[in-house]
Amino acid sequence: METTRRVYRVDRCQIGFVKFILEAYDNVAVMSTLNPQQGLVQIIIAPGCETMVDGIMAGFAGEVAVVPVDDAVSDGLADDNFRWPAGDNGKVAVE
Repeated sequence: METTRRVYRVDRCQIGFVKFILEAYDNVAVMSTLNPQQGLVQIIIAPGCETMVDGIMAGFAGEVAVVPVDDAVSDGLADDNFRWPAGDNGKVAVE
């Protein structure tokens, strides 16, 4: 069995909070920051825990902006030279 990797964009001010909540669920997932300036984090999910992590991440809706990033795109996003489009300062709006 293999772990699952997912990448998200999180409001920079909320990275620690999301990590704290996610890792409070023992042996489910581990979160690490790929690029703190851009709010990019990766979550490594234990086999069989994908549904639980989906529920945890969905639970942030309305409180913390958490936006999934396509895996095909995410590899280049951790690069320090990457910049989001003009006018985007790394904050993610809650919809």
